[in-house]
Amino acid sequence: MSGLTHFDAQGAAHMVDVSDKEVTDRVAIARGAVRMAPETLAMIEGGRAKKGDVLAVARLAGIMGAKKTADLIPLCHPLPITKVALELVPDADLPGVRIEATVKTSGQTGVEMEALTAVSVAALTIYDMVKAVDKAMQLTDIRLAFKDGGKSGRFEAE
Repeated sequence: MSGLTHFDAQGAAHMVDVSDKEVTDRVAIARGAVRMAPETLAMIEGGRAKKGDVLAVARLAGIMGAKKTADLIPLCHPLPITKVALELVPDADLPGVRIEATVKTSGQTGVEMEALTAVSVAALTIYDMVKAVDKAMQLTDIRLAFKDGGKSGRFEAE
């Protein structure tokens, strides 16, 4: 298991010690989508979902998800997040909703997991709010699109 920092020499999982790492500005952007029937998308865009404003609730849920990442992912460090922003864009060509989360911090470890969690929780919230009319929705393409900061530097997905 060499190269995997979340495992010790015996192969046991542990939280990585970041105390010797330099504090740097860090940013991560994650993206994903929820595919759905065109009628479901029209209902969301028209504000006709029985549970309320789907995109507004999903945006708040994504922000909350980013803030709770260390509670959900066992080996993630709790971080002082300085920014979480979510864009939820209806896309008739998908059809569905495209989601992008940007998370920032100044710290000793990155915010990739927080950005991915924000997208995932926003997508799950969209599903929850309209599953009564479209159980065939798909949460898809959740991935890290960009990160910068720290020892590993910059990453941009193709």
